[in-house]
Amino acid sequence: MAKKKTAKVFKYTAVFTPEKSGYSVTIPALVGCISEGDTFEKALKNIKEAAELYLEDLKESEIPEEKTPIVVSPVSIRL
Repeated sequence: MAKKKTAKVFKYTAVFTPEKSGYSVTIPALVGCISEGDTFEKALKNIKEAAELYLEDLKESEIPEEKTPIVVSPVSIRL
C-alpha cells in the first residue's frame, strides 16, 4: 500500500489595499508575492493561488515562515 502524502499548511498575513477597480494584495513574508482582484473575494482567491505557485518554486528548506505578526495601523502626518 502506498504512503499517503500529507499536505503541510502554511499561514501568512495578506495585506489588501482598496483600489479604484478592486483590491491589490501582498504577502509581506513572501517578498514579491502580489496579486489583485475586482472584489475582495477574487483578490483573496488570486493571492492564495499566487502564494501556492510562489511556494511550489521553493525547496522545502527555503520556505519562509511568518515569525512575527504583521501590524497594520493608520499613521497621521502633520504638515
